[in-house]
Amino acid sequence: MTPMLLERANKVRIEPRHKTLIVWLSAAFLIVNLAPKLVRAEQPPLPCHANPLAASDEATLRARGDVSQLPAPLKDRLAQLANRPHSIVPLQVYGEADQPSQLFQYYLLDTSGFEPNVFTTIFPGINDHAQLTVTGGNCGLPTVGAVRAVLEPKPGLPTDPNNPRAFIDVFTDISGMFVINNESGWYEGWMIHDLTVPAVNSTPRKDGHAQFGTILPADAAALKKMGSGNNVPGAVFTLDGNAARLPSANDHFPDKQTNLVPLYLSMGAYNSLQQSDTHAYWEFNYQGTNWIHPLYELPSTGGFPDNFGEAPDAFEDGEIGALLSFIPGPGPAGKQNSPVAVGDNPSLPRDPDKFDADSGFDNQREFRERGVPSGLANEVFLDVYVRRASFLPHEKNLERRLFEAYEEEVERVDPNDHGIVTAAVGDIDTATDGFPNNERLYLPPTVFNRFAVTREINDGLLAPRFSPSQRAWVLTGTMVPVTPAVAASTGRDGDDR
Repeated sequence: MTPMLLERANKVRIEPRHKTLIVWLSAAFLIVNLAPKLVRAEQPPLPCHANPLAASDEATLRARGDVSQLPAPLKDRLAQLANRPHSIVPLQVYGEADQPSQLFQYYLLDTSGFEPNVFTTIFPGINDHAQLTVTGGNCGLPTVGAVRAVLEPKPGLPTDPNNPRAFIDVFTDISGMFVINNESGWYEGWMIHDLTVPAVNSTPRKDGHAQFGTILPADAAALKKMGSGNNVPGAVFTLDGNAARLPSANDHFPDKQTNLVPLYLSMGAYNSLQQSDTHAYWEFNYQGTNWIHPLYELPSTGGFPDNFGEAPDAFEDGEIGALLSFIPGPGPAGKQNSPVAVGDNPSLPRDPDKFDADSGFDNQREFRERGVPSGLANEVFLDVYVRRASFLPHEKNLERRLFEAYEEEVERVDPNDHGIVTAAVGDIDTATDGFPNNERLYLPPTVFNRFAVTREINDGLLAPRFSPSQRAWVLTGTMVPVTPAVAASTGRDGDDR
């Protein structure tokens, strides 16, 4: 009770029950006005059970060293997750260097940025009498999340996240996603880079192809004629040449979709804890993680069109899962590899984490990589979508363009004609295709402008389910840069390799 209200209550005759009311109102006044930074404790309605420690959980999290200096919107979202019912509060970020890790970008996730689907919405006659799958936990609290991207300022490593040699940690925290219990299902996070029109270089390669990361003047002229002329160097590429349209709740599969070309980088697979909260950690670096799934899988995912301007029809054509990547190689355009030579050997199981080995022991590094570095995948997409005059100018079939581009670009990096970028060949210090190293083959995290979470199932594909459509999306958010970066860790990781 404030001193002023207490004095007035003592001077006038007020019934005890009214004094109690004054005390309650005074306490509420103090909470609202003296603690404006607290996020309203977002508790579920009955019959679900509230978090009885909401206030202390939130206060403790806000004071934590890895959270206290974060931008307000991110801090508020993490506090929202902490005061809800949960198994654990948002992930503790430990430092892996003498100086704190630096937050340079983040994503706030929710279910509003794409067409509602059966994972996120109840549709009468479709799933209104079925058990909820992704959202709806805790008696209907909305599913939300946050992703923190931080740089490790280790000695000898770059402190600029735009440098592909920098080591990046990605922390994901989500509230309100049901645990997946069957058919090898999982959730998967994806950082998304929307294809961008590169600069013009008038000097082609000896074979007439555009130089790496560029287009020829003829390509630029063809792009300028598309739509309203959006596709100029530096602009986000659009399939119709008009202004960019992000995925929207107003989309309608398959005829009304975004006109962007997304490149998905996996943040790994994860599942939910008992209280429907999900927490994941991922390392973003050239050592096997900044790699993209085999792009030639896309025509078999269910969201890839046959030709420019057409709607996806892989399901109607019976092509779902028709092309897999169990045996790594160049895809349909190249010679298929022997399963005995590069298959998953039971005596030497494939392990993409075996990227490095001591000097002189390259034979112990993984040589059966199925994906390719992100910058190389971007180069493939430039061939398919942007180099319309210099790459297969008369070929309109997207599948054929994709298959040919994948086989050709991988062979430039590794001309052994087996279509595999091994750990040794893909190492950032390896010289390939006339370049002194492979820095060009890795996109920095700062160009991944969107984030999505999908509900996956064991279909044998490494590509996102139904990509490039959003039919399996359950959460999304756009990147928020943090400049200058802020401290985002506390203490030291016991395993700071």
